[in-house]
Amino acid sequence: MKVIFLKDMKGQGKKGEVKEVSEGYAQNFLFKNGVAKPATQGNVKTLENQHAAEEKRKEEEKQEAVEAGKKLEELTVQIKAKSGEGGRLFGAITSKQIAEALSKQGVKIDKRKIELDEPIRTLGVTQIPVKLHKDVKATLKVQVSEE
Repeated sequence: MKVIFLKDMKGQGKKGEVKEVSEGYAQNFLFKNGVAKPATQGNVKTLENQHAAEEKRKEEEKQEAVEAGKKLEELTVQIKAKSGEGGRLFGAITSKQIAEALSKQGVKIDKRKIELDEPIRTLGVTQIPVKLHKDVKATLKVQVSEE
């Protein structure tokens, strides 16, 4: 009997997969526990529509990330900090401070998306990669000036 899995089932199948299982197993375990449903024509068609909608949503997310990346490439974030001699900062500029400065300029980006290997500790302009989507990266310019 063919079934469509509604949840991941270890050793049997993953969510959205259509598999052949024994009729007794399907009737007595999978259907009763809500893990699967019969793979009728209507159910298979519904599954295909869900996959198509999911693909479309992922593509739209990627397009939005590409557009946001273009905006970020043009942007320079200004951050003022106290510094000592030689342009060394007292403290450091973190991804949280960069995200806050971006939000003041009207761009909302989660601080976890800013890939800052180590905090900025010197004055000047620094190029920082920002991961907007699993396939989309942008480079943000952060200018640290003396207070």
